[in-house]
Amino acid sequence: MREFDLAEFNPPLTVPELRGGAVTLRGFIPEDLALVRAAGEDPYIPSISSIPQRCSEEAARAFIARQQERAASGHGYSFVIAEGDAGAGVGSIGLWLNDIDNGRASVGYWVVAAARGRHLAALALDRLVAFAFDTLAIPRLHLFVEPWNVASSRTAELAGFTREALLRGWERIDGEQHDVFAYSLLQHEWASPPVAAG
Repeated sequence: MREFDLAEFNPPLTVPELRGGAVTLRGFIPEDLALVRAAGEDPYIPSISSIPQRCSEEAARAFIARQQERAASGHGYSFVIAEGDAGAGVGSIGLWLNDIDNGRASVGYWVVAAARGRHLAALALDRLVAFAFDTLAIPRLHLFVEPWNVASSRTAELAGFTREALLRGWERIDGEQHDVFAYSLLQHEWASPPVAAG
């Protein structure tokens, strides 16, 4: 097992392409405009991301530029979730490094409605976890899920995360404080779990 080294996170970071199986994780490119605009039409995704609701082409381009800047500035890795080796984007997953000095990083993900129900988010999360633990040697990952979002909780659990606590009023969404479940996964307890492809 590799040793954790903060020098790995000096900017600029390079977003790798993580291939294999039913999903590929890759950086955002200009051709992802349709994905971003579809996410802006979703009733939930704009609430938990920086995608504007019903975003214009200009706003979608600005979002893509922000995702590319996150790696350049060292804030984290923003990936598109694409189907197969060269498929179109169906969602996004990020590894955020705000607390990396303390050996921990946070994860967030979303998938557009047309791609839900096929375990693509769980496959993407499993691939991201492998990158975070095997390549970057981050000791702890955590993510947060609203209690009503059973599908997202299942995604976290399929990838090996453990529910730790209910954090009351933790997250501000649409101008209101929301409770969330906190999930975590530690590098030393991780073994890549099999995730069903369909």
